[in-house]
Amino acid sequence: MIYTYVLALLCVIGIAAGQILFKLAANSMNQANSILDLSTLSILGSALALYGITTLGWVWVLQKIELGRVYPLMALAFILVPIASNSIFGEQFSVQYFIGVLLIGAGVILTVMS
Repeated sequence: MIYTYVLALLCVIGIAAGQILFKLAANSMNQANSILDLSTLSILGSALALYGITTLGWVWVLQKIELGRVYPLMALAFILVPIASNSIFGEQFSVQYFIGVLLIGAGVILTVMS
């Protein structure tokens, strides 16, 4: 059962990484002024491939664990993406935002432990 939760966490990390790749693709498209730019297409293709692999992993997780038990882990993406966007893109967030992130984290811990 622990392996299933580990895979679920990897799926969450994959979803978060996919969001970062989508933002990189958007930035690349904006810079190239075209979605047909090779760099943009490669980043976008990587994001879609990661989402596809992550989806297959998530389906496997759902074979092993009830959706209601494992789905709260997906909320961790709301924590990981802003942290990564701050680190990678320099995006800034308010103190209230981080308080919300802490509340989400506490909620995930409470639901998974129940």
